[in-house]
Amino acid sequence: MTATTDGSPGAPRPRAASASETTDSRPAAADVLVAAERAAARAVGHLLGRQDAQGWWKGDLETNVTMDAEDLLLRQFLGIRDEQTTRAAALFIRGEQREDGTWATFYGGPGELSATIEAYVALRLAGDRPDDPHMALASAWIRAHGGIAASRVFTRIWLALFGWWNWDDLPELPPELIFLPPWFPLNIYDFGCWARQTIVPLTVVSAKRPVRPAPFALEELHADARNPSPAKRLAPPTTWDGVFQRLDKALHVYRKVAPRRLRRTALNAAARWIIERQENDGCWGGIQPPAVYSVIALHLLGYDLQHPVMRAGLESLDRFAVRREDGARMIEACQSPVWDTCLAAIALADAGVPADHPSLVRAADWMLAEQIVRPGDWSVRKPGLTPGGWAFEFHNDNYPDTDDTAEVILALRRIRHPDPARLEAAIERGVSWSLGMQSRNGAWGAFDADNTSAFPNRLPFCDFGEVIDPPSADVTAHMVEMLAVEGKDHHPRTRRGIAWLLAEQEANGAWFGRWGVNYLYGTGSVVPALTAAGLPASHPAIRRAVGWLESVQNDDGGWGEDLRSYRDNAWIGRGESTASQTAWALLALLAAGEREGKAVERGVGWLAETQREDGSWDEPYFTGTGFPWDFSINYHLYRQVFPLTALGRYVHGEPFVAPAPAGVRKGG
Repeated sequence: MTATTDGSPGAPRPRAASASETTDSRPAAADVLVAAERAAARAVGHLLGRQDAQGWWKGDLETNVTMDAEDLLLRQFLGIRDEQTTRAAALFIRGEQREDGTWATFYGGPGELSATIEAYVALRLAGDRPDDPHMALASAWIRAHGGIAASRVFTRIWLALFGWWNWDDLPELPPELIFLPPWFPLNIYDFGCWARQTIVPLTVVSAKRPVRPAPFALEELHADARNPSPAKRLAPPTTWDGVFQRLDKALHVYRKVAPRRLRRTALNAAARWIIERQENDGCWGGIQPPAVYSVIALHLLGYDLQHPVMRAGLESLDRFAVRREDGARMIEACQSPVWDTCLAAIALADAGVPADHPSLVRAADWMLAEQIVRPGDWSVRKPGLTPGGWAFEFHNDNYPDTDDTAEVILALRRIRHPDPARLEAAIERGVSWSLGMQSRNGAWGAFDADNTSAFPNRLPFCDFGEVIDPPSADVTAHMVEMLAVEGKDHHPRTRRGIAWLLAEQEANGAWFGRWGVNYLYGTGSVVPALTAAGLPASHPAIRRAVGWLESVQNDDGGWGEDLRSYRDNAWIGRGESTASQTAWALLALLAAGEREGKAVERGVGWLAETQREDGSWDEPYFTGTGFPWDFSINYHLYRQVFPLTALGRYVHGEPFVAPAPAGVRKGG
């Protein structure tokens, strides 16, 4: 893709030549194999060197500057903002500004209004003046794109905390929501876990409507300074949008007449709900946004900053900070040690590292200790299910997820542990929990079963991204692959999952990627799962997937897909080649029996040629998602683990096909 004058990617290139159409002078297959072996060896050394002494791996999880801006706004609200933290955060935020004065939400992406507003306000807190060239450029762009009034609800909530926006012009979110039973529409368990953890504390904020003295005015960010919050026209009452807009108006009226005793009881119930879900490390759900809003909510309910709950919460927020060599301070939205560790273990094992290698055994010990054996919010919908899953983060016992659980089990199956009985017991418990988390349609969501209500996304409040957790092809594929390896490829639940995946294939042969960008991730997840479950490489669905992957291979031999594919079909399968996305394509092609094909040789060659001297790969592009398009992630370890997995399988073949070593059971 080409770059436009503002530095962002332009329109997608014409279709890249397929492997069969390319007439470049490719190296002989033997040369590609040698290059792959060398690249894999370097990558193994690099990855082993990054393991923590306790056994885990963790790469930085990069998102966008709203995390850093909101961290400063929180500290300003609580009265604890200090100059050192402000200076370091501002250094990072300034460094992310684009030439046109805006901030994007992913590398190479377009300027985004809410992110630009929040970054601008944070820099004002840091002392940058409105007439500074970079600030004037930003404010002019903000005004040209509608000003504060056109920003998302969350941004306007942050501004309302300081009187920069009117609380009356925000959607109402009553704390009485906490009383709705799980069977009632729009109860808190209809929301995905990440939204649920955020909405409950925000009901407290909405009820209290606090305003702290603003340290400065923000008139320069309004498109119309005389009418900073213009009224929005209601949709027709016969539409769902119209219905929920009128419901919001009714809730604004209810606020004025809500019985005080009922409201006080609701606020106390919300506080109990929040405190009960605080993790052992002081955080909430292992992710930064719910922690931020939980701290604000409890503070508004009278918890002072020295209260143990508050002190632990604030200390946990400091652990999201990544210090850079230039003194900048970047805030991670969350941390991914369990996910990174299981993927690293898979990569090393598939690259030929012995199953009893000390690094793999340490990784297994750490993962086994992270298994969650107590109920969490998922048990509201699955009350009789025995716990046994794994979460994404260091501490998140309330919200294990099926995706991590599947990959952890796949990793453990590759390791020869000195206590096989302990490993078997953990896997058996994890498999049982995973089977029980299947949704009624035969597929799996990440954190909850049957979290598919259409109502939460309709609320005027919910304009910040996906707020439900429906089943997805990538998560279901990982579950199917794990169950097949566990010898359950003919289990009725596995077969239902396979049937769902086959029905979800797009007409072009690809699968949608919910948690990774995008169709390359979905297809790279599904094809290995289907072949592990026994579908032959000749199956029509597999052949269609192979044909699609070959058709979108870039001229340089790699694969890439821009995040804009979530909004614009012209970007599907199109983008600059990246190490992780090239690896996903290769994993699918290798599973489909295409090892000797030209597409695979060119892809492996691209990985070998672009590897750095230290055995790693560069990857500035964001290839992960929190919410498709709305919240994008650059997992800094993806560029390492997935290429190594692909190279390892190219050199050593598909796992669990050859006779398994002692202590590792061959599935399927």
